[in-house]
Amino acid sequence: QVQLVESGGGLVQAGGSLRLSCVASGRTVSTSTMGWLRQAPGKEREFVASISSSDGITRYTDSVKGRFTISRDNAKNTVYLQMNSLKPEDTAVYYCNRHPLAFGSWGQGTQVTVSS
Repeated sequence: QVQLVESGGGLVQAGGSLRLSCVASGRTVSTSTMGWLRQAPGKEREFVASISSSDGITRYTDSVKGRFTISRDNAKNTVYLQMNSLKPEDTAVYYCNRHPLAFGSWGQGTQVTVSS
């Protein structure tokens, strides 16, 4: 069973940057499309970005295009999310998982809070 551990979140002012990491263990994720999702208080979990396994094709939700960059290091079984020009509406708990068909388990997520 895969274990996913997200890290890198924190409190940042609007306009700031954070880099999230997601380390997978228990199985390789190098053959899986991986994604980042987020869940704000009182809202459903939503898609943020994904990256394919073989050719590294990336996709983003419209609200983060041009500000966020997803990447992966298959040798480290790790997926990253570079977040720039952060806005208060980016405040949420961020999770990574296989996309679109998630693994059966989720990590604890990492909290991102953007102050105005």
